[in-house]
Amino acid sequence: MKFYSDILGLIGNTPLVKINQLTSQHKIKAQVFAKMESLNPGYSVKDRIGISMIEAAEKDGTLKPGGTIIEATSGNTGIGLALAAAVKGYKCIFALTDKVSVEKLRYLKSVGADIVVCPSAANHGTPDHYVETAKRIASEMPNSFYPNQYSHPANPLAHYRTTGPEIWNDTDGRITHFVSGIGTGGTISGTGRYLKEKNPNIQIIGADPYGSIFKTYKESGHVPEATPYLVEGIGQSHPVGNANMKIIDEIINITDRESFEFARQLSRVEGVFCGGSTGTNFAAALKVAKNLDESGLIVFIVCDTGEHYLTKFHSDEWMKEKLLLEPQKITAGLITETKNSGAPKEVISVAPDDIVGDALARMTENSVTQIPVLEDYRSVGSLKESRVLTKLLENRDLLNAKVSEVMDKSFPVLDVDASFNEIKAQLQKSPAVLIEDFKRITGIITRTDILDL
Repeated sequence: MKFYSDILGLIGNTPLVKINQLTSQHKIKAQVFAKMESLNPGYSVKDRIGISMIEAAEKDGTLKPGGTIIEATSGNTGIGLALAAAVKGYKCIFALTDKVSVEKLRYLKSVGADIVVCPSAANHGTPDHYVETAKRIASEMPNSFYPNQYSHPANPLAHYRTTGPEIWNDTDGRITHFVSGIGTGGTISGTGRYLKEKNPNIQIIGADPYGSIFKTYKESGHVPEATPYLVEGIGQSHPVGNANMKIIDEIINITDRESFEFARQLSRVEGVFCGGSTGTNFAAALKVAKNLDESGLIVFIVCDTGEHYLTKFHSDEWMKEKLLLEPQKITAGLITETKNSGAPKEVISVAPDDIVGDALARMTENSVTQIPVLEDYRSVGSLKESRVLTKLLENRDLLNAKVSEVMDKSFPVLDVDASFNEIKAQLQKSPAVLIEDFKRITGIITRTDILDL
């Protein structure tokens, strides 16, 4: 029989996957490989440090039988700790920010962890900050263990002992550049230290969100004021102990838009379904690769799975809400699904046999000045309040007439998959366009609806 004694045996030994189409599109000559940490049992690179910190605490007596593990996390370290805790019989309490995806929160609850959600706006060192919250809970709870992944030596040590050797062996020592995000600093510092010991010429590249402090901190020693960003799990507002700046050769800033767009492209073009921080890493890898020839060999970390972000950047609706969706990705269906979320889903319309007075009352009730005339879910005309009122001034009896007697021609009709540019072109000629799905009118878009796109 061949089997693992428990789920922890699946941690590590993740494969490298070559990136082909996206490197070709960007005319990259170097080889670029993804280190598939999303294939760990908890679907992230943090599985490695979860078990590493727990075993170190067991060894030095910090963590005792029946104890409770309390940590501040952006989700993935919590998952790695929770999986190991489940196998070893410990309880877990995690402090997270409200920035963390709902998928991670539900995952943590599903594996038995208790969670405390803290405001992401809380400044480092203040009582409401998630790190300070975790420290406070640990200080108040007997028989508890606070790993503090940001400074625990078992964090980078896990990568020095496993991730680094795996990459070195799987590339036959030909790696020239290693790219990783900087959150706790464990992955880049531990892996980078090992690779530098094997070959000092290997370049260790940090991928960091705009808004994080690491690039300025490394280049000047100054700690700038951090600004908000959307990508999860990497970057910091202050220096952390496990981020060894001496090992890192260069830090490249990446925007939220780049991070999410490249993560989506990896998923859709290469089949590497990943999180936003992986997009950050890949974007930095491409920037490095553009200056390399065929001898270049880059490995970047796939930090976690895209399943942790289905309601975030893998959602077109979320991307549109955050003004991050490229205009060419915006379709008629997406606009109608996401505009005025409080409005009724059905199209407000009148029928050709309705009475004009009733139609005007419906327009007033719904605060619209134009309305489509539909028959069997097909467009047959339109009513514009100003034009109807002009006709009524000439003949008041039309109030009791049928809509078909006063209606104008139909608004333009576009398919649900029509592009933003198609919609914009029609709205230059008409105050509204109707959206059709399988020969049924399902939505309406006005000029006002596209002003915020």
